[in-house]
Amino acid sequence: MNKFDTKVQHLKYSVLREVARLAWADSLLENVSEIPKSLIPGKKPTMRCCIYKERAILAERVRLAVGGNRYNKKVIQVIDIACEDCPAGGYEVTSACRGCLSHRCVDACRRGAIHIGEDQKAVIDKNLCVQCGACARVCPYNAIHNYKRPCESACRVGAIHMGEEKEACIDYDKCIACGACVYTCPFGAITDRSYILDVIDLIRNSDGGTNYPLFALVAPSIATQFTYARPGQILSAIRELGFTEIAEVALGADMVASSEARELEEQGFLTSSCCPAFVAYVEKNFPELKKHISHNLSPAGTLARAVRERYPDARVVFIGPCTAKKVEFQREEYRGLFDSVITFEELQALIDSRSIAVEELPELKLEQASSYGRIFARSGGVASAVRRALGESGSDFAVNPISCSGIDECRAALMRAAHGVLPQNFIEGMACMGGCVNGAGCLTHDERARVAAERHAEESPHHSISDSLKNKDAL
Repeated sequence: MNKFDTKVQHLKYSVLREVARLAWADSLLENVSEIPKSLIPGKKPTMRCCIYKERAILAERVRLAVGGNRYNKKVIQVIDIACEDCPAGGYEVTSACRGCLSHRCVDACRRGAIHIGEDQKAVIDKNLCVQCGACARVCPYNAIHNYKRPCESACRVGAIHMGEEKEACIDYDKCIACGACVYTCPFGAITDRSYILDVIDLIRNSDGGTNYPLFALVAPSIATQFTYARPGQILSAIRELGFTEIAEVALGADMVASSEARELEEQGFLTSSCCPAFVAYVEKNFPELKKHISHNLSPAGTLARAVRERYPDARVVFIGPCTAKKVEFQREEYRGLFDSVITFEELQALIDSRSIAVEELPELKLEQASSYGRIFARSGGVASAVRRALGESGSDFAVNPISCSGIDECRAALMRAAHGVLPQNFIEGMACMGGCVNGAGCLTHDERARVAAERHAEESPHHSISDSLKNKDAL
């Protein structure tokens, strides 16, 4: 059964799985720029123009799978040599141009970038065009189309541009590490650096908990992934890998909801702090609203802090759908809380690198979090939980939330807030459409994910946040 949406995801997974398998066997080459023999393609290319280019790209994939350049902390990176065959982009005159007499496109262009060719069809001079789109807006035949690369279209913060060699380049002053470009690129030329080897070291050095307890903090969206098995079997597989303790990040969500409700009541206006990509977006694009970001850590960070307080010698790994988490755990306020972060894609690679038969494992039940903490995984969940927490506290504060799914909705709400015309008093921001259930590190991005998240929430034995919080001391 195919575990992934796309073949590009499977290619990335195959490299991660093989790197992990060799690491477990102490067979990973010291020179990580060399391709493991098991990954070397045959004598004929299967994906690229020639075998030499195919091997060069594969070497870059291996390099990032083992952690990449340790001096380059950027999480989202471009494999330049793999970026190819995308149109240069920009406005182009299509075959729909009828060579009409009105020439509205010519008149609309203030730069003189359009002229009429010998065949009476419009022609755009790329050296003069400034991509304003005026010509496309006035064409009566919609014959002028703006061709954007998939990565550019996916990036809603304008962080992708073309380099001198027409390869994709990332403007890290704008990038929020949401990973939309990673999932969208049809050539797999944009990827996130992996910390999978660090996790293997943590597992091995733990020695089954003899040297230190090793916690896996699992995001609630895990219930929407791994469709070939039940969520409890995936938890058992995590235990089989060598993690001695597993905790629901949804419990951290309950803790955040309770604290965030109090903060909202005190401040009167607040934005959520659960999504690291959303937080980065606010900081980079609406600095005047930074003071209104909730001072709570994310659910994962809040739970990690609780674990550290109870088990000072513990090691903590976050497992979830989010590439931006790999940036979050490097932030100053999170320093020392996480030891590493991996995505669900990397978890699948780890499981298969150990040949764990997931479908044959018993189900491991976790019953730490409330149904409200678990629905943090989908858009609207944070707002529902905050409202519930206010109600449970007996507060009469009237919360009026707006739940923003995707950066475009976040931008609209934040712009209104910045101009003082937003009627709502709580912004729940999710960078990924639909919430964490559609994170870039997910195996699948399915419309049924929201239903799976709701089902997972309903299965919780705790239907109040206050009941769930009693489990904090039982970690």
